[in-house]
Amino acid sequence: MRTIAYGTEPQQFGELALPATPGPYPVAILLHGGFWRNTYGLDLMRELANDLTRHGFASWNIEYRRVGDPGGGWPGTFEDIARATDFLQHIALEYALDTQRIYAIGHSAGGHLALWLAARPKLNREQTLRLKGVVSQAGAADLEEVWRLHLSNDAVVSLLGGSPEEVPERYAFASPANLLPLGVPTVLLHGLEDIDVPPEISRRYYEKARIAGDNALLIELPGVEHLALIDTRSDAWQKTVSELLKLLP
Repeated sequence: MRTIAYGTEPQQFGELALPATPGPYPVAILLHGGFWRNTYGLDLMRELANDLTRHGFASWNIEYRRVGDPGGGWPGTFEDIARATDFLQHIALEYALDTQRIYAIGHSAGGHLALWLAARPKLNREQTLRLKGVVSQAGAADLEEVWRLHLSNDAVVSLLGGSPEEVPERYAFASPANLLPLGVPTVLLHGLEDIDVPPEISRRYYEKARIAGDNALLIELPGVEHLALIDTRSDAWQKTVSELLKLLP
């Protein structure tokens, strides 16, 4: 595993892990959760990163500025995720990365960011790295719903600097549910015992995605709570890997 800076700020780095077999490799971008706060970091996804290399993926586990970090929240968190993704183009040749097969996997708040990455080409007319698919694990996919439910003490207000009424343009820019259709295959996995991000978040996003014409799949997992999705020993993680492999061309 290699730690590589994609910017000059302390949080602007990622961990790149490669399979033992020759490339070029499809790439799985990993985005950790923690309700966008700096209490949590990319260590949450390290075991997932290692497991994905055993399935033939290069993994790019991203750290980024979060609420509580200088420059984190709006707009720095989004700038970092975008910059880290486009940075893959600069290291692709050196590490045999296939930039035509880039996928994003995110958990919780990271699920929101993964879906947002898929929508980013609609927001940025400049050349950006486009995803081939996205997997959201208990993702906070609809920021207005996250605000309505006041999840994690109004974490989304801290992220965007206000409510949907106060900063509507930020919710329009930052919420994947407002950016549909994404135009890439999307898998939403959600445990039915999740009390941190209720399953209704994914259900409502899925309904909107299907109406918008997206190729979206919702998988509800009975008996599964929030963190089980990022436990490599769990059936929930194995289901994540299985669905990711189905997205490969």
